Amino acid sequence: MEKLRLALFFGGMSSEHDVSCVSAATVAGVLDSEKYDVTYIGITKEGKWLLVEDVNTIADRSWENGNVSAILTPDTSHNLVIKRVSENGEASFEERKVDIAFPMLHGLFGEDGTIQGLFEMAHIPYVGCGHLASAITMDKFFTKVIADSIGVAQADYVGVRSYETADSYIDETVKRVEAKREYPMFIKPSCAGSSVGITKAHDRDELIKGLKLAAQHDSKILVEESIDGREIECAVFGYGDNTYATGVGEIVAAAEFYDFDAKYNNADSLTVVDPDIPEDKREEIRKKAVEIYRACDGFGFSRVDFFLEKGTDRVVFNEINTIPGHTAISMYPMLMEKAGHTMKEYVEELIQMAFQRHA
Repeated sequence: MEKLRLALFFGGMSSEHDVSCVSAATVAGVLDSEKYDVTYIGITKEGKWLLVEDVNTIADRSWENGNVSAILTPDTSHNLVIKRVSENGEASFEERKVDIAFPMLHGLFGEDGTIQGLFEMAHIPYVGCGHLASAITMDKFFTKVIADSIGVAQADYVGVRSYETADSYIDETVKRVEAKREYPMFIKPSCAGSSVGITKAHDRDELIKGLKLAAQHDSKILVEESIDGREIECAVFGYGDNTYATGVGEIVAAAEFYDFDAKYNNADSLTVVDPDIPEDKREEIRKKAVEIYRACDGFGFSRVDFFLEKGTDRVVFNEINTIPGHTAISMYPMLMEKAGHTMKEYVEELIQMAFQRHA
C-alpha cells in the first residue's frame, strides 16, 4: 500500500517557538513509519520555512541552521515546493504532494487560523480545529464573548487597546480599569499563548507596567479579576456529537501564577493527573469543557482550562488551547493516557478525522 504523504509543521514565529519544536519531536516519534511518508517543515522565528531532513534535529533546534527551503503554496496543483541551492548558487526545485498536514505550531501564526486558512486554500486536509475556531479561541477576548453567550462562569474583565497604554492615554486608562476592577488583577495579551506577557498587578504601578508589557505582545489586552483557585485542565477530543472529555488534571504552579517561566523553566511546578476534587465538580468541569469546545466549533483536540475557586468550589472558565502542548510536562497527553488513549492511538484518530472533514 502506498504511504500517505504527511507534512508536520513546527517552530513558528510566536513566543512558543521552542515549545513547538519539542511538541513536534514528540508527535514525530509516534507516527507510523509504515503508513506515513513524513516531510518535516520547520518555520524559524524570523518566518523562514525550511525542509528538515533529520528528525533528530527538531527538539534541539539545530535544524534552524539548514538552507533547504520548503514552500507551501495555495496552488492546489503544486502543494509543496522544495528549493535547494548548490555551492555555485544554482537553484533546483522539487515538487511534493501533501496528502495531510499536521500543524504542531503553538501561538500566533500557527494556532490562530492563519496556517489553517492556507491549508484550506491549498485543499489539504489538516489536523485540528478549523480556521474560524482557531482564530476565535486564540483571541481570549472573543472567547470570553462566546463563554458569556452560553452562560459559562468566567473571570470578569475589561478590554484595553494597546494605544491606550501610551503615556498620553495611560492615566485615563488606569482610572477606567480601576473603576471596574479591584486589585489584585491579571493583565493578559488577548492573543499571546503559553502565559507569555501575563502579569499580576497588586497596585497602580504594577498595573501600568503590566499594561505596557502586554501591549508589546498584542493590540488587545484583557484585564481580569483575580480568581483565587486551583488551576484545573481538561482534555477534549473529537467533534460534534462525538466529542469526548477526559478526566481532569491540576496545575500546581511554583510561582504566584502559572506564567511561561513557571510552566517550562521551574522544575517545582507540578502537573497532577486525577487530583483530589469532588466528583460533582469533575463532572461539571468536563461538561463545561465540552460546551465551550462545541460553542467555539472545536474539532480534533483542545485543552480547556478552568479555576476551581477556593472557598466556594465555583467552576470558572479560563481559556481554551486548540493545539495543546506535547512536551514531557504537558497535561493533554497525560490526561488522554490516563483515560486509556495512547498518543499513538489518538494521533492516528486525529489524522483520520482530518480526512473525514475534508471528504
